[in-house]
Amino acid sequence: MSEVLIEARNLARHYDVRRGMFAARATVKAVADVSLTVRPGRTLAIVGESGCGKSTLARMLAMIERPSSGQLTMSGTDVSDGDAQKIRKLRQFVQMVFQNPYGSLNPRQKVGAVLEEPLIITTKASPDQRRARAMEMLAKVGLRTEHYHRYPHMFSGGQRQRIAIARALMLSPKVLILDEPVSALDVSIRAQVLNLLADLKADFGLTYVLISHDLAVVRYVADPKAKRNRIRLSGELPSPINPPPGCPFHPRCRYANDRCRTEVPLSRADAAGVVACHAVQEGRI
Repeated sequence: MSEVLIEARNLARHYDVRRGMFAARATVKAVADVSLTVRPGRTLAIVGESGCGKSTLARMLAMIERPSSGQLTMSGTDVSDGDAQKIRKLRQFVQMVFQNPYGSLNPRQKVGAVLEEPLIITTKASPDQRRARAMEMLAKVGLRTEHYHRYPHMFSGGQRQRIAIARALMLSPKVLILDEPVSALDVSIRAQVLNLLADLKADFGLTYVLISHDLAVVRYVADPKAKRNRIRLSGELPSPINPPPGCPFHPRCRYANDRCRTEVPLSRADAAGVVACHAVQEGRI
């Protein structure tokens, strides 16, 4: 069995919120009981609708947010406690590319400064070494050396996302967390960025965790040979403040029965993988 880069066990992230000026505080369960394993060279796709907690999970995997409960291990090191020293040492191990290329770059910094900042914070590289590395990454993502001196507002959305990808690669990470990396881009340039990510994965031996609600993107990046009939869902997402009893998906599931409405299904492994579903375990699907 290959090395495990990231292992999450029963991760949860809860937020205390106030629903009104005079209302009592409530707890938003943004992420509840997520377990996963990330192995070298793979692309793990995490799929879900907007508002289901994907980005919160991504920030926990990138060690930006601390889990409320559960265990998160990076290359064998437990970082669940949010220990700043451990996280600082592992900062080069995992990097994140955010959804919005307009908001993820400092508009007051030139591209060269944006790219070199991770090296300034994390390494002892000299100015010449930092500049050389920045120039190398610009070339790797398909940008020119003269772009080093320009500000982010001078670029298109696709070019800005290329800059964000280059910044994520500056520390030579093993894992990239890709949080909806093309959803904010024009349809005409999404394929270009996805092809770039595929090339970089091969060139640098990267491992990807892809967060997306777009099944076409997931199929293109993580599972191009799989062909399944698409199931269209109806209804609203359950409230993260007041989730339904039983399986949280049962109000929207056509296979739900009384057991689904009262009993939370446990994860179980079978020949096809791991699933938490009463209907599957009972042979109704």
